[in-house]
Amino acid sequence: MGKLLNLMGQDPTISHEAGKFMIWLIPALFAYGTLQALVRYFQTQSLIIPLLISSCVTLCFHIPLCWVLVYNSRLGHLGAALAIGMSYWLNVILLGLHMKYTSASSKTRVPISMEIFRGIGEFFRFAIPFAIMICLEWWSFELLILLSGLLPNPTLETSVLSVCLSTISTLYMIPDGIAAAASRSVFGYVFSNDMEVVDYVTTMAPLVCLSVILDNLHGVLSGIARGCGWQDLGAYVNVGAYYLCGLPIAAILGFWLQMRGQGLWIGILVGASVQALLLSIITSCTNWEKQASKARQRMLEGRSSVENRLT
Repeated sequence: MGKLLNLMGQDPTISHEAGKFMIWLIPALFAYGTLQALVRYFQTQSLIIPLLISSCVTLCFHIPLCWVLVYNSRLGHLGAALAIGMSYWLNVILLGLHMKYTSASSKTRVPISMEIFRGIGEFFRFAIPFAIMICLEWWSFELLILLSGLLPNPTLETSVLSVCLSTISTLYMIPDGIAAAASRSVFGYVFSNDMEVVDYVTTMAPLVCLSVILDNLHGVLSGIARGCGWQDLGAYVNVGAYYLCGLPIAAILGFWLQMRGQGLWIGILVGASVQALLLSIITSCTNWEKQASKARQRMLEGRSSVENRLT
């Protein structure tokens, strides 16, 4: 993986360390995939308390584990990848035990059989476009980090944009964290003690705050798109917003106009704005009475299908 990053023009030292980190992170991918299935299983039954408890226990386990593996072992940053995987697997085990042994899930526990493949075609009809929709959006942010590695002083640029991306990811899950992002004087210290990084992140803070606002708007609009089955349309919107608009503008501002990391982030902000605008137009032009009628029809068809199988 490090060699691939080298071929893309990234700094050799950063490429080597990033490649090792990604290899150590592979076990976490399997845990994350399993965890997402369990989370959806509990969410569809409105079993939120088990999710909250397991997440709190995992967080309390992850913080000291990550500290020990990163600072008190020879693993260094590789310890963070190992800690992520172990924490994900702990969360999976906790939710799996709750599903297996508690009465709350007794009515939905079923043995594994060929019945699980019933309706799998319809599942993939929605799942694949949705995965493409999400990946296209997140890949645009990852490409932003790769572009920052081509700027002068790539260590500083990638560090700052990684801090900004981590902040966006955190605040996307915790809306109340917007207030924390506004605390510009301490913003950078959350992730780094390097004064150059801290000062640079401070100048990026207003742009990150705008990104948080757009992300909150996007969360609502993309949720509407998913609920209406517009995953394929959402994928087209993301291609146009980020890859035809946002990333080209980011490259022009970052490299041609020499705005560096700020220019790259402004470009992705433009892409997010175009995405929000397009999804808003689609939402406002939708015939919601027709959508409600379709939803009722699907519910009736699903109910009759279940009754037929039971009889």
